[in-house]
Amino acid sequence: MELYIDNRQEKVELDEDIFDIIEKTIEETLLLEGKSFNYEISLTFVNNEEIRELNKKYRNIDRETDVLSFPLEQDESLFPMPMLGDIVISAEKALEQSIEYGHSFVREIAYLTAHSMLHLLGYDHMNETEKQIMRKKEKNVMKKLNIFRNGRED
Repeated sequence: MELYIDNRQEKVELDEDIFDIIEKTIEETLLLEGKSFNYEISLTFVNNEEIRELNKKYRNIDRETDVLSFPLEQDESLFPMPMLGDIVISAEKALEQSIEYGHSFVREIAYLTAHSMLHLLGYDHMNETEKQIMRKKEKNVMKKLNIFRNGRED
């Protein structure tokens, strides 16, 4: 697996724990889905202003969000290591949410990474059934990482 991380924001300090949990979360998500690690994935940290611009440009929603996923569809047989897609996380929004929900910043980044990876792998939450499937998979990844919200497995 090739993971490229780009930090384009200066509002939230990111340390090695963040980068370690991102890699572990991606690996656990791929394992959960029975996928190999033979992918390139890029993850970019931005601030609320930049993610709002991206959200407006690509989703026509003029507000900040926590994470955006950009899956790439390629014929995997044509590439020695196909690109799975791009993940963009607002570090600023993730920090705000970790405080709001009363859990660690590391937990929030792990959750957003798992959520986005599932989008890259084709999952969505446009209806209640899809949402429940995706939430269950997110919880399974978090459980494998031994990271729980407020000390609970929910």
